[in-house]
Amino acid sequence: MTATVPAHSAPAHSASTADTDRAQAFAERMVGVLNDGALALMAGIGHRTGLFDTMAGLPPSTSSQIAEASGLRERYVREWLGAMTTGGVVDHDPATGTFHLPAEHHLPLTRSGGAANVAKTMQILPMLGNVSAEITERFETGGGVHYAAFADFHRFMAEESAAVFDNALIEVILPLAPELPGRLAEGIDVADIGCGSGHAVNLMAQAFPRSSFVGYDFSEEGIAAGRAEAERLGLANADFRLADVAELDAVGAFDAVTAFDAVHDQAHPARVLDNINRALRPGGRFLMVDINASSDVADNVEHPLGPFLYTVSTMHCMTVSLALGGDGLGTVWGEQLARAMLADAGFTDVEVTTLDQDPLNSYYLAAKR
Repeated sequence: MTATVPAHSAPAHSASTADTDRAQAFAERMVGVLNDGALALMAGIGHRTGLFDTMAGLPPSTSSQIAEASGLRERYVREWLGAMTTGGVVDHDPATGTFHLPAEHHLPLTRSGGAANVAKTMQILPMLGNVSAEITERFETGGGVHYAAFADFHRFMAEESAAVFDNALIEVILPLAPELPGRLAEGIDVADIGCGSGHAVNLMAQAFPRSSFVGYDFSEEGIAAGRAEAERLGLANADFRLADVAELDAVGAFDAVTAFDAVHDQAHPARVLDNINRALRPGGRFLMVDINASSDVADNVEHPLGPFLYTVSTMHCMTVSLALGGDGLGTVWGEQLARAMLADAGFTDVEVTTLDQDPLNSYYLAAKR
C-alpha cells in the first residue's frame, strides 16, 4: 500500500482558480500528516511496551538485543524500529545493524520525562480510533458515544495526571491558593469532583493527614481504583463515593473543592459548578484545572495542540457528554466561557494561571461569593 503526492492535480472545476503551488504544498503536508499519524500510533506502542525506556539505557544495539532487553518478540521490535528509524526517532547504523535512541530524544519519549513525555499521550489515538465508526455515525444521527466504549480510558488518564501530580500537586499546585497548604495542615474538609482513579485525592490525603478528603465520580472502575490505592497506602482520611456530581446535594460541607480536568467532561457543567459553590462553606476556595485555550477558534489557530484538542473533544469529551443527554461543552470551552460560567455559578475573585510543569492546562482559583 503506497501513498503518492499527485503533481499539481485538482478537480477540473477548480483548476482555473487554484494556486497550484499552494495545492502541491498542501498535498505534501497531508502525506506528512499521514506519516506522522502512523508514527504517533507506533510511539504510543513504544511507551506502552517500555521500548523507549529500554533503549534509553542501552548503547547502540541490534533488534535482537533490544528485544531481549525488553522481553519482547524480536520480529515485532524489528518492524517497530523500522518505523522509528524512517520517522527520525531513532538512529540506525547500517554497517553494524544497530539502533540507538539519542539522548536528546529521551524526555519526550521516556517515563523519566514525566509531564514532558509526549509518547504517553499518544496512547489515546488508538482508543479514539476504536470509536471512529460510532463517532462518524453520530454526525448523522446526533447523540453521543458513552464512556463505556472507551476501553482503558481510566488507566490512560491516571498515567497522564500522575505525571503532573506526582511532581507538582503538593509543592506547586495547591500553593496557588497561598493559605491553602496551611489550612490543609491544620485540618479541613476537601472534595475532589470527577476524581477518576483518585490519585490526586490520595496524594493530598497522604500529605495532609489532619484533613479529610472525599472523591466523587460516576465511574465504578475509577472509584474502585481510588479505594484500592487508599487501602494500599493505609489512608483513613480518604473516602470515595460513586455519584453523579450533577446531582451533588451537599450544602456547606467543604472548605475547599478541586476539579482536575473534569468540568468540561460533565453532562451538565453549569449545574456541577452551581453544586460546587453550594457545597463550599463561607470563605471556601475552588481550584479548577482545565484546558488552556480560548473559547474562540480563531484564537486557537496558533495553539500548539489545537487540532489534537478539537479531535479529543469531538471523539471523547463532547460525545460522552451528549451520550448522557448533556450539553456537549467540549474540551476547548476556553477561558472566556469558563470565567463566565464560574461567575454565573456564584464564584468571585477568579484568578487564572499556567504552570511550566503543565502547559496543557490553566489553573483557576475562585472564591465562594
